[in-house]
Amino acid sequence: MAPPHVVEDQVRRRIVVEDDTPVTKQQYERNYVPMDFTIKEIRDAIPAHLFVRDTTKSIMHVVKDLVTIAAVFYCATFIDTLPSLALRIPAWIAYWIIQGTVMVGPWILAHECGHGAFSDSKTVNTIFGWVLHSALLVPYQAWQMSHSKHHKGTGSMTKDVVFLPATRSYKGLPALTEQQKQEELNNIQEGNRHDHHHESIFAETPIYTLGSLIFVLTFGWPLYLFVNFSGPEHPHWINHFQTIAPLYEPHQAKNIFYSNCGIVAMTSILTYLSILFSPMTVFMYYGIPYLGVNAWIVCITYLQHTDPKVPHFRDNVWNFQRGAACTVDRSFGTIVNHLHHHIGDSHQCHHMFSQMPFYNAVEATKHLKAKLGKYYIFDDTPIAKALYRNWRVCRFVEDEGEVVFYKH
Repeated sequence: MAPPHVVEDQVRRRIVVEDDTPVTKQQYERNYVPMDFTIKEIRDAIPAHLFVRDTTKSIMHVVKDLVTIAAVFYCATFIDTLPSLALRIPAWIAYWIIQGTVMVGPWILAHECGHGAFSDSKTVNTIFGWVLHSALLVPYQAWQMSHSKHHKGTGSMTKDVVFLPATRSYKGLPALTEQQKQEELNNIQEGNRHDHHHESIFAETPIYTLGSLIFVLTFGWPLYLFVNFSGPEHPHWINHFQTIAPLYEPHQAKNIFYSNCGIVAMTSILTYLSILFSPMTVFMYYGIPYLGVNAWIVCITYLQHTDPKVPHFRDNVWNFQRGAACTVDRSFGTIVNHLHHHIGDSHQCHHMFSQMPFYNAVEATKHLKAKLGKYYIFDDTPIAKALYRNWRVCRFVEDEGEVVFYKH
């Protein structure tokens, strides 16, 4: 359910001049009323046993994922024995899709290690997280630290470090005229919850929209690691591999070094396998599924944080729990939810309590939903449709206003 956008007059937040005539600028777009629960109130609504971590149980999830990956890989070794190209081509495509989907599982488990949700032991978290993420060419410690900043600043227009909305001025768009501002205000007063335009400022052909979306799904993750794609602007080039960078504190340089060592080790293994078998063999069995993993990660995280009904806050209004509540739960289907350890359909709970073990998040989400009520956000739009829609309509937010929503 989407958070409330139209509320009773006595609780509407509106700038009013001395003659009681509303001015055209809405500080709280859509008359959104921010949530007032404290994080303690939310935590108390969830049974305490759901916060208890079980290292053995977590390791069994790793074993299950690795066995599944090995089984899918083993099946793929028979593809080239099929008698015709007409059979081999769809078999390879099926392998790439299945393996790319399955390999997201260890990616998520390493992510859980980074939050300390895998085990009570910091050492266990570090070992498993470093190995699993390095195997997928993710700089474990470097991303762990930048991802922590994302969690601490989710929903904030100044504190978040990824999926940060562009503003109207950043897009180079003209400011709203007084007439346009009044029209938007009238829409709000009439109960019109959505951003409507007779013709989108970003009108474009569907093929262009689809092409740009495919590009981001394919290259968005490595671009984020290498050039901070979708993050806030910095005067200098920053990435997740520099031991001295604005993303990190000076004392964290050794951790960046360790995560770089993991990338070098995995790159060396892939190079050795390419020499031993062939570059094409490595690309077919590992490279294409790796691209599939990247596409899944971008898709999942983009849809968790980008939606027409999700607000963003400026500093006077933002707090941790308000930002955490402005994430979207979505079901990716029973099988994918299971393979991805329910990162998609229990993400709001994960943002509230990132150290909660992932295998308890689904049950905890039921309690969270009951507590948050209309502030719990779940979207049941089919994934492909939601991805295309959000890519098309979630383009910018206004430069002014304490609570802002995406427009197009």
